[in-house]
Amino acid sequence: MLPFVTSERVAQTLASLSIVHAHSPFVTGWMGARLARRLRAPLVFTYHTQLEEYAHYFPFESRVTRNAASRLTRNYANGADAVIVPTKAMERHLRGLGVATRIEVVPSGIDVALFGSGRRREDLRRRLGVPQGRRMIVSVGRLAREKNVELALEAFAALTTPAHLVIVGDGPQRESLGRLAQRLGVGSRTTFAGELERSSLPDVYASADALLFTSTSETQGLVLVEALATGLDVIAVDSPQTRDVLGDFGTVVPPQPAALAAGLAKEPQRGFRERIVRAIAERFDGRSLADRIIALYGDLLSQSAVRAVS
Repeated sequence: MLPFVTSERVAQTLASLSIVHAHSPFVTGWMGARLARRLRAPLVFTYHTQLEEYAHYFPFESRVTRNAASRLTRNYANGADAVIVPTKAMERHLRGLGVATRIEVVPSGIDVALFGSGRRREDLRRRLGVPQGRRMIVSVGRLAREKNVELALEAFAALTTPAHLVIVGDGPQRESLGRLAQRLGVGSRTTFAGELERSSLPDVYASADALLFTSTSETQGLVLVEALATGLDVIAVDSPQTRDVLGDFGTVVPPQPAALAAGLAKEPQRGFRERIVRAIAERFDGRSLADRIIALYGDLLSQSAVRAVS
């Protein structure tokens, strides 16, 4: 049974807070900003989503919706004491929107040890419908318009070497993507695996031969980091944030089926996996990145204390 929470107890809890960290500019974000003002505490905002890339979900003219989303992001970010973004590309993006407040680039981390423990499993490949001896191409993400999964199917259809595509995830485009796979003639070589438990993803990545990544709407693309942590080769559509994540690893190409198919046809360099795993451990380890967030909290609290006595 949950303990009875009185209004006095809530008030005591709120009074003990020293910093407010919001992860959305919507309802919880507004509540967080109001609480920060009430407590005179620093407000931190982590920018997770390019809201303007989701304009197609609203029944209004696209340009109007995109402008409104940009304005919402700009106003909320400028009301914070610091904004955290996962890539330098997103820092440039926010500056372009008119965000003038402090911005810190801190990537979204993962459990590097968990994903690094992934192992190649023939039984898993069979269960996912991959014939023995055939390359397994994997795409991981929500099946929605902003993820551009149609391009992944078109690229796979343009691939001339024997391979099987495994699409992990679910979403509103599941049925239409299945029909597209049939029209493209790759339905029998494509497995829609649906949503999988997070604990099973390391083995899925490690059992694949390449990750096909076609989204350009991400602020970072956590899937990229997870795949790289297993040493998986990545072929991705070119975008500034994807370049920030991949660095010297992976292949970025224009958003064209032929270019993606050519990238998939290439063999990874020798020693590629070992170098990737080391680099990802250094850049995206969740624990070390959490330490950077805590250090930011400390800096903001110190500045707040100085302003309070001056």
